[in-house]
Amino acid sequence: MRSVLKLLALLALVVAGYLAFKPVPIDPAPWITTPNAGLTGPFAPNALLADADSIALPGAGPEDLTVGADGALYTGLIGGAVVRIDRTTGEVRQIANTMGRPLGLRFDAAGDLVIADALKGIVAVRPNGELRTLVALGDTKLHFPDALEVAPDGVLWFSDASQRWDTRTGGLMDFWESRPTGRLLRHDPRVGETRVVLDSIDFANGVAVGPAGAWLLLNETMAGRIIRYWITGPRAGTRETFLEGLPGLPDNIGYDGHGLFWVALYAPRTAAVTRIRALPPWLRKVIYRIPERLRLSEADRYGMILGIDTLGQVRYNLQDPSGRVHSTTTAVAVDDTLYVGSLALSMLARLRLPVTP
Repeated sequence: MRSVLKLLALLALVVAGYLAFKPVPIDPAPWITTPNAGLTGPFAPNALLADADSIALPGAGPEDLTVGADGALYTGLIGGAVVRIDRTTGEVRQIANTMGRPLGLRFDAAGDLVIADALKGIVAVRPNGELRTLVALGDTKLHFPDALEVAPDGVLWFSDASQRWDTRTGGLMDFWESRPTGRLLRHDPRVGETRVVLDSIDFANGVAVGPAGAWLLLNETMAGRIIRYWITGPRAGTRETFLEGLPGLPDNIGYDGHGLFWVALYAPRTAAVTRIRALPPWLRKVIYRIPERLRLSEADRYGMILGIDTLGQVRYNLQDPSGRVHSTTTAVAVDDTLYVGSLALSMLARLRLPVTP
């Protein structure tokens, strides 16, 4: 019996030493708490998004969507494929392959499809399918290009999600560290100049230029917050909180040109998520040392899309608690139909508007 107890004591010491001293790649910082409204008020639970039908895709991960001059949808998939989707027939055709991970994408005035590729930088696909690089990975220390927008004057605004980690960790390491290193950058293709305009963002994500190009919105994913950055006018160069307390992690955002921003929430900001981030840095290191299969359960399979007006008021609240439409990362409205993309699914969700809770 004594030998068994000694063995158990030795095992406990080994486990304790492992949890206390095993080297880990993360360097956690104290977390500055941010508001979380939860699924209440304008974010009250519903199942409206669960009613969506779908358009099948030949690959997974349509992380962002944009509409071309031809009325078709365009997106990028895991593996680098950039595809065109006919909204009427559902036909999908590959127009290019970046050989990276295409994320945010928008058309410029010349008809080029400009893409934030997490592994390649900011690239453009010409109408003939030719690829060219606008901002290479590493330029201005570009590390994790995520989302982008083309302003009316042709300037590109794009996010660099993290200076510490890349797309292969999917934001998970940034979650554990709570060390904001995301940035917003501006690239003027007329002169080839790129500069940083905002930094210290807690995972910089979706970018959308608002009415008349006077300001833009930037999603700060890990903070559950949307930032407004003024481009022109007396407040040019300044930032402010546009909307905070979101009940989920905001991913992409897009302006419809008619007073509404569509915001996709990737996953709920659950109590468990908040508790882990609120732990002291040393304790987060201890938990991180626990084998991943034991310390992490799969993120809640939940879909949520918000339609927000220019005053920050929630006009649409579309949710799928069933998890059929989950890991939602983008939404774009065309006429009376909303199309939704996901980081994980091999389809687009399609929902007729308007719908009311």
